[in-house]
Amino acid sequence: MESYRTEEEQLEALKRWWKENGTSTLVSIFLAVAVAFGWQGWQARQQARAESASILFQQFLDTLGSAEQSGSAAEAEALATRLATEYDGTAYARFAELHLARLHVIQGDLGAAEAALRTVLSETSAGEDLHRVARLRLGRVLAARGDTEGALDLLADDADNPYAGAYAMARGDVLLAAGRDSEAAAAYREAETLADPDRPLPGLTEKLEYLAPRPPTAGAQG
Repeated sequence: MESYRTEEEQLEALKRWWKENGTSTLVSIFLAVAVAFGWQGWQARQQARAESASILFQQFLDTLGSAEQSGSAAEAEALATRLATEYDGTAYARFAELHLARLHVIQGDLGAAEAALRTVLSETSAGEDLHRVARLRLGRVLAARGDTEGALDLLADDADNPYAGAYAMARGDVLLAAGRDSEAAAAYREAETLADPDRPLPGLTEKLEYLAPRPPTAGAQG
């Protein structure tokens, strides 16, 4: 900075600087403050929206439990629709569709279950856990509707699938229901290989024994 001999010279220099730069400086400060407050406001709105969606989702879950007992899905469907329209794009809306599909299966309305699951698939990406779970369930629903090949297409091998064991077991179930026992046995053996040893797939051992009984061990013989 220049060295000035007197305070008057310093004041005159400051006035000149302000005349040249003061307006742009004020604008920069104003913009910085506006951005800061705007960001805080956006965060507050997002937090409030998430809290409201969470409350509505809990209401949906409470209604879902009653619907499974009463056999009426009207109220649960209404809440799921609200979640889908008012909180579109949130995980709450997608989870509501997933739960609603389960309720439709219990009620025997497989068409409605398929529609709910396809909604989840259309609004999630292929690598998401929710997408993989919806594919797995949709495969079973299609099989129950008689679309064996459509089900098998959905349940095909998927690289890096954390649910690979469950997918293989579901393929076995679909093939077994279609009378393709040897293919079903192969799928069950694949599921046995892929399953987490600490979290065995329920019923898998029994299904393998049914299709390919294993000879008793020497110690088990009389």
